[in-house]
Amino acid sequence: MRVAGVDGCKKGWIVVTRDLDGAAVPTIAVVPQFRDILADETLAVIAVDMPIGLPERSGPKGREPERHVRPLLGQRQSSVFSVPSRAAVFSNDYRKACETALATSDPPKKVSKQAFYLFPKIREIDALMTPSLEERVFEVHPELAFWRLNGDSAMSLPKKVKSRANPAGLDQRKALLEANGFDRPFLDQRPPRGAGVDDLVDACVGAAIAERIAKGRAQAFPDPFKRDERGLRMAIWA
Repeated sequence: MRVAGVDGCKKGWIVVTRDLDGAAVPTIAVVPQFRDILADETLAVIAVDMPIGLPERSGPKGREPERHVRPLLGQRQSSVFSVPSRAAVFSNDYRKACETALATSDPPKKVSKQAFYLFPKIREIDALMTPSLEERVFEVHPELAFWRLNGDSAMSLPKKVKSRANPAGLDQRKALLEANGFDRPFLDQRPPRGAGVDDLVDACVGAAIAERIAKGRAQAFPDPFKRDERGLRMAIWA
């Protein structure tokens, strides 16, 4: 059985796969479209760092998943952005997205630029997702994933400082990944073209959570979870 951790990157999606029995060396690749990952039927679980399930209206501080995980992450909670309404996510223009978000949120809130730049990838997954695919595809978040691997304790160092990679924070995370089955040379390798070091680290921790999911050891936040108007699960797993 193989599982995958997936993170968005400049050239599409970075994918790290691993065998549950540890017989094969993990693999790493960058693919242009999320459908390319779904096409690999050998992947039993795909854990992706991207919101799945979009609300018709956004409540205080986003969806319930965001509201449940932020208190766990301490100083790292700013990494969890609020997912706006489906209508806002499907706005291609930033000003229009903000106007739509204001009209479909309680209390009214605009869209951050950081969130807006993720909208194309959120729409890409939303176009492909169905309730039946939820047997394979799960939403994860890197900082919640590291919280889980760190004994349910938030990471003390940031992964980035002023939008640049923080070597000390990355080393802290790599040490946790080593303790969870990844070799240091694999973690220290240069990522494929179109992906950054932080993207590789995030995909690796996604694969670690995918393994927990496959073994029935992962938890949904919140639990129980709700579904959006399309019947898609709204939950972050760790």
